[in-house]
Amino acid sequence: MSGARAVDAAIIGGGLTGLALAAALGQAGLDVLVVERAPLQRLASPAFDGRVTAVARGSKLLLDGIGVWTWLAADAQAIRDIVVGEAGSPARVHYDHREVGAEPLGWIVENRVLREALMARLAGLPGVELAAPAAIAGLERGSAIARLELADGRRYRTPLIVAAEGKESATREAAGIGARRWDYGQTGIVCTLVHTRPHHGFAVERFFPDGPFALLPLTGDRSSIVWALRADAARAVTALDDRAFLGEVAERAGDGLGELSLEGPRWHYPLGLVWADRYVDRRLALVGDSARGIHPIAGQGWNLALRDVAAVAELVVDRVRLGLDPGDDTTLGRYATWRGFDSLVLVAVTDGINRLFANDIFPLELARGAGLALVERVPPVKRFFMRHAMGLVGDLPRLMRGLPL
Repeated sequence: MSGARAVDAAIIGGGLTGLALAAALGQAGLDVLVVERAPLQRLASPAFDGRVTAVARGSKLLLDGIGVWTWLAADAQAIRDIVVGEAGSPARVHYDHREVGAEPLGWIVENRVLREALMARLAGLPGVELAAPAAIAGLERGSAIARLELADGRRYRTPLIVAAEGKESATREAAGIGARRWDYGQTGIVCTLVHTRPHHGFAVERFFPDGPFALLPLTGDRSSIVWALRADAARAVTALDDRAFLGEVAERAGDGLGELSLEGPRWHYPLGLVWADRYVDRRLALVGDSARGIHPIAGQGWNLALRDVAAVAELVVDRVRLGLDPGDDTTLGRYATWRGFDSLVLVAVTDGINRLFANDIFPLELARGAGLALVERVPPVKRFFMRHAMGLVGDLPRLMRGLPL
């Protein structure tokens, strides 16, 4: 490929995960290409979607370590308490951040804020090239190098391609990597509420027979809802006018936040599980939803993706510093092994919780209540779950432990 620019890694997909990986590698002084089909400014627009992201403590350490947190700290709402319970049952678990230290349990950040912060950080990293909007005209992954050509004629060669395109990754499909899929028969409804009483940093998740309902605090007197409903019920709810919709929300949220109103439109998304058969191929690694897309029930999707980011960044940077190939079979094998077990656990947990609480069989109702009561009454068990949700448990990459690359 005469005249091709050499880069240390080419990331296909300019979503939150792809941009975070570019920032991690660029911060370490590597040359990185990011290819995204859509204009990045459109993706950062408030009108693009209404989604928010739960940022765990470990993920915050990563974002701080790659110079991104400073760009979004003012718009990140600390989660100080989480209350988990089931409708119609007195059993509940109250996670209080003071039980594990002074730091919040996590933060809720609007996706548009995350994207703007990531783009602001990348603007200060000269080794990162953002090609957006851009389309890939050709991609060849050879045994010694990968070659990539964009539709506008720009050409690149790199030892590593990273697919960060989301659940429907075209690069994954083109590589012949299959994926297991499961349609939950649920729709996720997302919107932002304005309320007349403060939330005090409380997050609430309640389980109903037709799906879970989460109320997540945002900066100011605002909260986001993530409401997963069976598809038939979701069709009826999404057809309601704003006033009737707010009435349904109030029934589930309770009256603790006072009078509710909508800030902006409502969005809805089909919910399903996608799990790639493998996370690597020749000169290729899958990260984030391209590797596995999970149910939003525990708010762990992007935190899991950021552990992919931290693992890839650590392996690649270490190999480059030693003068070794960052995209060879040794590197990719280590990545696949490192991330495989953690991914399996989160897939099983989120899928299992959703199935368990969506079932109204009486013995399961009793078991759920007993399980919530047990966690609430046994402090060591509760603290373990809290630390796990904070992303502080397991074989963590350096960035997730607050250490530099």
